[in-house]
Amino acid sequence: MKKLLSILLAVTLFSAVVVGCAKTPAPDTTTPDTTTPDTTAPVEAVVLKLAETHPADYPTTLGDYEFARLVEEKTEGRVKIEVFPAAQLGEEKDVIEQVQIGAIDITRTSIAPLTEFSPSLNVLQLPYIYRDGDHMWSVLNSSIGDDFLASVEDANFVGLGWFDPGARNFYNSKKEIKSLADLKGLKIRVMQSELMMDMVSALGASPTPLPYGEVYSSIQTGVIDGAENNWPSYDTSSHFEVAKYYTLDGHVRVPEIIVASKIAMGKVSAEDLEIIKACAKEAQAYQIEQWEAKELASREKVVAAGSIITELDEATKAEFSAAMQPLYDKYAADYTDVIKQIQEMK
Repeated sequence: MKKLLSILLAVTLFSAVVVGCAKTPAPDTTTPDTTTPDTTAPVEAVVLKLAETHPADYPTTLGDYEFARLVEEKTEGRVKIEVFPAAQLGEEKDVIEQVQIGAIDITRTSIAPLTEFSPSLNVLQLPYIYRDGDHMWSVLNSSIGDDFLASVEDANFVGLGWFDPGARNFYNSKKEIKSLADLKGLKIRVMQSELMMDMVSALGASPTPLPYGEVYSSIQTGVIDGAENNWPSYDTSSHFEVAKYYTLDGHVRVPEIIVASKIAMGKVSAEDLEIIKACAKEAQAYQIEQWEAKELASREKVVAAGSIITELDEATKAEFSAAMQPLYDKYAADYTDVIKQIQEMK
């Protein structure tokens, strides 16, 4: 028994010696290097709000959505544009003022209200200055159009691109308009614009400014004889029901413009700003397609409903155009050189 105890004691002492001699790992006192930036972290996108007065399915709004899609794609997500249709951010005039001070980033608008900030834009809405839609696009997509885009910069805007406005034509409840004489004495509703009133007067008709919402009932009751607008408006307003004579004189094409706030564009790099401008131009082709499809659908609808469509010959168009010289003298006397360039452009 004593011999067994002696053996166990020896084994225990040997084990203790072995364990005591084993090397214990030193604690890791190295401090992680936190000075190296994490290059894999995503860059936060610049999100811009675009205000649109038309409903979501309108050709112009569809152009806005395409513009937004292209910007996100081409900037690889660095810039995103959120479109707010149907006047969610306010009516046109208020939105323009909000864009000017940077409260709203971008808007699509007619150039008409922007003439308050850049009077030279009046040139682009002069009656009969364009021979047709192709002529207008030759102008807008040239250096002339670029100069007019740049003309809004002094008012704290950045011009990004152009959209199709369609041509405005006369329609009435009385008769076909085949000559200048046929307009004489007709009471024609116009926008509350001095230029438009002077245009109708120069053509021999009687201009009657009225809110757009009163046009249908005013034609119906004989307060006015007719109005003027593009195909989709003639259709969607149901004006064709009370004024079946539609004359394709194309007296004005008022370009649509996409403008941004200088403050908003200061949030993006110079490279991305150029991409945004290129995307606006690329979206233009898509918007034109949508507009033409809408015009065709509206024309087919009103013709099927009994509207009588009158196209003017070249001699009559020249007669209408010649009657506008007093307006050119009044509204664009300082821009005779650029008017000449526009008229001579092929």
